[in-house]
Amino acid sequence: MTSQTQASSLPRTSLWRTMFPFTATFVVMAFAVPSAQAQTFTVLHNFTGPDGSAPGATLTLDRAGNLYGTTIGGGRYNYGTVFKMTHRESGWALTSIYEFNNYPTGANPAAPVVFGPGGALYGSTAHGGENGPGVVFKLQPPATFCPTVSCPWTETVLASFSGTHGTPSDPSGPLSVDAAGNIYGTSQLGGDYNECLAGGLGCGTVYELTKSNNWAVNTLHAFTSRADGQYPGGGVILDQAGNLYGTVPENGVQSGGGDVFELTPSGSGWTFNSLFQFSCDDDGCATSAGLLFDQAGNLYGATAYGGSGDGGTVFQLSPSGGSWNFNLLFSLTGSGGFDGPESALIMDGAGNLYGATSADGSHGSGNVFKLTPSNGGYTYTSLHDFSGGSDGATPSGGLTMDASGNLYGTTVYGGSTGRGVVFEITP
Repeated sequence: MTSQTQASSLPRTSLWRTMFPFTATFVVMAFAVPSAQAQTFTVLHNFTGPDGSAPGATLTLDRAGNLYGTTIGGGRYNYGTVFKMTHRESGWALTSIYEFNNYPTGANPAAPVVFGPGGALYGSTAHGGENGPGVVFKLQPPATFCPTVSCPWTETVLASFSGTHGTPSDPSGPLSVDAAGNIYGTSQLGGDYNECLAGGLGCGTVYELTKSNNWAVNTLHAFTSRADGQYPGGGVILDQAGNLYGTVPENGVQSGGGDVFELTPSGSGWTFNSLFQFSCDDDGCATSAGLLFDQAGNLYGATAYGGSGDGGTVFQLSPSGGSWNFNLLFSLTGSGGFDGPESALIMDGAGNLYGATSADGSHGSGNVFKLTPSNGGYTYTSLHDFSGGSDGATPSGGLTMDASGNLYGTTVYGGSTGRGVVFEITP
């Protein structure tokens, strides 16, 4: 059992790989490993290539308990898939509901799919489309009854990014949808193509697709690599007033430090505000993961490396009189690389935080952890340390929790074929 307690403290200021051919439905028996913490770890599915490869994003749960996810590679055309998992009596059935073909449908969906207007699934691909730098898409189930579970869904490309100056490129991270059905996201490249990276690929953007204007793409902010940072990859989240919040893994103050930012509607544009810039000291480095709101309006996030344990940090930002106070909740233990969380944390009703790290844990292949509020600090428990073998490796996506407290996630690598797994951890 891995359990530690740290007090909360205020610090000083401070694509994936793989691929393969065709669609199939798989019913799998569970592979269960009881853990030392009384949790049960179960591999629900091993990817083989034809059904997808390298699932790198957080899963989405519907009201019926079905899981939806993406694979970066594999499928009939080797450009990735969207899959659905349905619970069966003795296991789970996996169905590839869509397979990307690069042109014009997109390629390499590295971000989650989310439910949006009309109950459809919405997502993005990092590459492909008519011009190459990715698409935002909508998926809908067959309009008429399908006699089998393997009927493909219908894709509508809402936006195919152009790769031209001022526009997004290589969309990344989960999408967010406002009450009017408009879609918001981040792109790791694009924007001002005179900035960042040799060849002028841009520093990334926050963008909007406007539903009332036939999904027209509007660049809300183009990063410059200066005080605002560069390469946003964790998506943005909305508050009740319609403000957007997100992260960048690097900023202009400290290379690799990272930044938490807010975008506020202002007249005909948006105002950028940096809420906290990381110093690569005890506060951590590389805010690759997205953010989480609690009911009190506090923001929670994580850094991929740094902190006193060299495995990344978990932090809180609390609003106070028009500014935000930074609180370091926990320093994770790692090897000093990009070992920590790469996707947003989740919180249960008791205020416990859960996350997955890409390379922390006792085997260096990532782990799933829980942070429990305790005596003004947090107690850390590792729920599962991935071995890099049959249980998977590199859980770079986040976690999803059902109403019973079961956790679901994916690993990019490992499993019986090395192409990644879907897993469950039951309390």
